[in-house]
Amino acid sequence: MNRDDFPILETGIIYFDNGATTMKPKCVVDKVVEYYTEYTSNAHRGDYDTSLRVDKEYESVRTKVKNLINAARDEEIVFTKGTTESLNTIVFGYMQKILKKNDEVLISKSEHASNVLPWMILKEKIGIEVKYVDLDENYAVTVENVKRAITDKTKVISLAHVTNVIGDIRDIVEIGKIAKENNILFVVDAAQSIGHVKIDVQKANIDFLGFSAHKMLGPTGIGVLYGKYELLNETDTLEYGGGMNAFFESDCSYELKEVPWKFEAGTQNIAGVIGMGRAIDYILKIGLDKIHEHELELKKYAVSELKKVPNIKIYNENTDSGIIAFNIDKVFSQDTAIFLNRFNICVRSGNHCAKILKDEIGITNTCRASFYVYNTKEEVDKLIEALKRQDEVYDNIV
Repeated sequence: MNRDDFPILETGIIYFDNGATTMKPKCVVDKVVEYYTEYTSNAHRGDYDTSLRVDKEYESVRTKVKNLINAARDEEIVFTKGTTESLNTIVFGYMQKILKKNDEVLISKSEHASNVLPWMILKEKIGIEVKYVDLDENYAVTVENVKRAITDKTKVISLAHVTNVIGDIRDIVEIGKIAKENNILFVVDAAQSIGHVKIDVQKANIDFLGFSAHKMLGPTGIGVLYGKYELLNETDTLEYGGGMNAFFESDCSYELKEVPWKFEAGTQNIAGVIGMGRAIDYILKIGLDKIHEHELELKKYAVSELKKVPNIKIYNENTDSGIIAFNIDKVFSQDTAIFLNRFNICVRSGNHCAKILKDEIGITNTCRASFYVYNTKEEVDKLIEALKRQDEVYDNIV
């Protein structure tokens, strides 16, 4: 599917590490180059043609993001460095102000570090309680387990839409409904879902959401913080400087700009924003439903073939995303990844920034193959053939 749009694939690379970052189609690269070669200027700074063109391109992406996630207004879209900055802004710009000692925040043990560590730091700072939603037999978060985890002290539910190791897709619409019924704030980490499945922040009653462009065919170093407008108005920015203030005086009086510009201090990653806009165009042209269908087809095929290979353990065969976590029995995951690199096959190895998932699956490190639009069954076949030669793993380890 659309492989010709990705020049890097001509090198023969078999790229199964899309959970970490995705390849970039030529149209995204060209759009970034266009900014750097045709109209390089700062945003919201100049009164000349190229600067005004930047303003138009930059702000048009805010509208594209709004439409992508069905936000209520453009002003609910804040450009950040990525999911990590977005989640940190949510936790330390808003939650730190409104949560009190012993208030409970619900997460899960399969969350990424960016949706765990900020809450742990907040526990240390103000004494909140971090609670974990139980995982089911497939290591997934279910609506029923979310309901069971809620107490009268629960103030926030903060979950990934799709997790980056297990790959379970949480029912954010139902969870959002439960959160609203119980007057609980709902935060969603959409890093692994934004370029794969549809998200409707209004339908799911999401209060805050974050994602990164580089996991959805866009540039690195740029992402989005979404928040309901009234909540963003009450959220403090974590950075202060040029571009985000209305004025400041020598008597120390000052006034910040309105949402979302108060969050965008200094010169932003303008090329990244513009490239993200083109990535959104590309994804929507294919269709998120088609992308998800393609990934599921690849995963089902890969799981069926992996189960035929001796000594392979799969940890998440029953989840509905294009992510497979696996190991060769008695082989360290990094050794497996190094071995597969011999065949130009790229998989991720390690704990995948989900370091407390080991409490559930009983192992610290796994290999992860994660699929996207340009992957094929033929590539999966090459992975299978390489794994059949697992007796050769240590021949390449120095």
